[in-house]
Amino acid sequence: MNKKLILVALVVLALSLVAVAGVSAQDEELSVELGPITQAIVDRGEVICGANQSLQGFGFVNEAGEYVGFDVDFCRAVAVAILNDASAVTFRPLTGADRQAAIQSGEIDLMVRNTTFTLSRDVTWGSTFGPTIFYDGQGVMAPVALGVDSIPGLDGGSICVQSGTTTELNITDYIEANGLDIELQVYPDANSTWEAYVAGRCQGFTTDKSGIAAFRSTAEDPGAHIIFEETISKEPLGPLSPSSDPQFAEIIAWTAYGLFQAEEFGISSENIADFLPAEGEGDEAYLSRVSPDIARFLGQANQDAGNYLGIANDFMVNVISAMGNYGEIYARNLEPIGLGARGVNGLWIDGGLLYSPPFR
Repeated sequence: MNKKLILVALVVLALSLVAVAGVSAQDEELSVELGPITQAIVDRGEVICGANQSLQGFGFVNEAGEYVGFDVDFCRAVAVAILNDASAVTFRPLTGADRQAAIQSGEIDLMVRNTTFTLSRDVTWGSTFGPTIFYDGQGVMAPVALGVDSIPGLDGGSICVQSGTTTELNITDYIEANGLDIELQVYPDANSTWEAYVAGRCQGFTTDKSGIAAFRSTAEDPGAHIIFEETISKEPLGPLSPSSDPQFAEIIAWTAYGLFQAEEFGISSENIADFLPAEGEGDEAYLSRVSPDIARFLGQANQDAGNYLGIANDFMVNVISAMGNYGEIYARNLEPIGLGARGVNGLWIDGGLLYSPPFR
């Protein structure tokens, strides 16, 4: 064999090895080993989710004894992503003071319970925070009869606040920074804080504005209470899980992103079938009809999606079918308590902060 033929043969062999290595790398990338929490969920057939049981709109137990609400629906969305069953969730009711221990002890798989993402919690709780699913801020409410419409108007009075929360720290900082003489009356949980306010033991009530709206909706006369315009903090709320399982944390994150993206694509629980391949429709025709981006997002036409996470490739089809998109979850749970205006909780294309990385 002459030198030219030998050189050509070596080049062809090298290119072949590169191609094989590329395929092997891709195969290895999509062969995902389940993390310990994900595996435990699969083995027991349910997700254990830390939740609120008394916050209207977000997490509460209805008259039928069922957990319902915005945060509850996100727990159910994770159960659908892994088990394709929205009912495969056991809820653990948690007070604000219970949250760190619940995460660190392994009592729960994840928590979706109006919990603010902070540096100290991210580091000292041994937790991994997922995407922010509700951008909030702390406010103060008072009876209209007091005739005040701002926090300084409560100078010389008192405010009811829950202990062991960022809420307590924020209002303390605000009072000191503004030189106000406002007494803080501290209570162990949200319900007792609200009950103290309703009973007139303090002139003001403070928590995240979403929580204020939720509690005001349960008042005998919601119109008898005014929520002040001031927003004194940033409260990014979202799911979190033990840092011991990054694979599970990825499932949580991409389930949340998928709910954002579904709304952006205009895919809902009502029209999901329109975005799936029709009977007898070939991949080329399907991709031309819905776009490659949507096909990838839904795990159709041999496009990888859930394969990267070790769950059903079309997991977002299941999630959207069972729970709807982000907008549907928001409307179902939060509009009834008076949070109709999305504001910063709108999609980025509408001027909000909800933004999903690409599914590719």
